Amino acid sequence: MDNRAEVKAFLTSRRARITPEQAGLVSFSRNRRVPGLRRSEVADLAGVSVEYYAQLERGNLAGVSGSVLDALARALQLDEAEQAHLADLARAAGPAGRGRRKPAAGQIRPSVARLLELMTAIPALVNNGRGDVLAANPLARALYAPMFDDPARPANHARFAFLNPLARDFWVDWERIAADTVSMMRTEAGRDPYDRDLTDLVGELCTRSEDFRTRWAAHDVRLHRTGVKQFRHPVVGEITLSYEAMPLTADPGLTLIALSAPAGSADDDALRLLASWAAPVSPRPGR
Repeated sequence: MDNRAEVKAFLTSRRARITPEQAGLVSFSRNRRVPGLRRSEVADLAGVSVEYYAQLERGNLAGVSGSVLDALARALQLDEAEQAHLADLARAAGPAGRGRRKPAAGQIRPSVARLLELMTAIPALVNNGRGDVLAANPLARALYAPMFDDPARPANHARFAFLNPLARDFWVDWERIAADTVSMMRTEAGRDPYDRDLTDLVGELCTRSEDFRTRWAAHDVRLHRTGVKQFRHPVVGEITLSYEAMPLTADPGLTLIALSAPAGSADDDALRLLASWAAPVSPRPGR
């Protein structure tokens, strides 16, 4: 991906969403030709010259200091995910960031596989930054059955969400899932703009899905740490689960996702029912 184009689009989109009132500018012209803040206003808020900010917004973040990035983050009111994304874009613009990052492992280590195997009461799976599922325990395969039933391999959250018509029924709040999925992919693209597989996946989704293309153009980013997912499962019906995303520090780029429900809740009962449905049938004695 073109780093300069990414920087330009990201900064421009962040500037356009902030009104002068939100930025605390009391005296400003009502006759404005641009949405959001002007470049000069962002420059003033960040404490840099208009010429320098214009250079940054044209996509040149090479050599920008951390203090300037922090000032830009304050001026543009960036959240934690957006600040990290801006730092990733700046890192990729420098000499050290122009080489390809070591690709994430294509398979999980035996100890991680064993961990998934032992997590029998909750769904657990391992994803890479593109949303490919590298491994999943039986309960996770049962929970995400429509995604795993799709013949495309590797199973991928984004491809399922945007290209499989079953996804809109499977996810209770498909709009939120779609927005979160694209935002996480955009975050990953900032971390590693030279990931060819990610670039190919984005190209495929932009070509085949207008919904994806529109969301990708928004340049929104998001950190995937914890939250709630609502499923409409074909066997157990609606079920709401909390998730925790735990990066595998020994395997950069891989994340273990574990889902659970409060003990004794209806969702916990549904999860137990799903576990019994997914359990392999033992052969009868003598057979």
